[in-house]
Amino acid sequence: MFLSAVGEILQKVLEVSALRQRVIAHNLANANTPGFKRYYVTFEEALRRAVDGEQDLRPHRTHPRHLPGSLPEAGIRVERDRFTSMRQDGNNVDIEREMVELVMNSLNYSLAVQQLNGRLGMWRYVINEGRR
Repeated sequence: MFLSAVGEILQKVLEVSALRQRVIAHNLANANTPGFKRYYVTFEEALRRAVDGEQDLRPHRTHPRHLPGSLPEAGIRVERDRFTSMRQDGNNVDIEREMVELVMNSLNYSLAVQQLNGRLGMWRYVINEGRR
């Protein structure tokens, strides 16, 4: 309700970052499992298309009393990398790559939290009429 389109995008980025964290942890936990294929989260391309106006931002409402939203869930997908292999046993988890993605994800999460806190701080300022 209080979030603009940018606020809703930041909220979605936080949700995707939490999901990506779980997926990376799952990959790292299975780094020594023979035949395990790594998973990854896709979201950025769907977000880019939505922001550029190539994709309708309104989700499909299945009931007239549902609240409207702006970003569809369809853009967030967990996919499996079935085509690569790092070892002879078929496992394709590269620990160094997963750790780099973990750090990048943490930085993206922190940036989104800072931006969202800044926007919520503006609302706090307005609600308190500028008084401290």
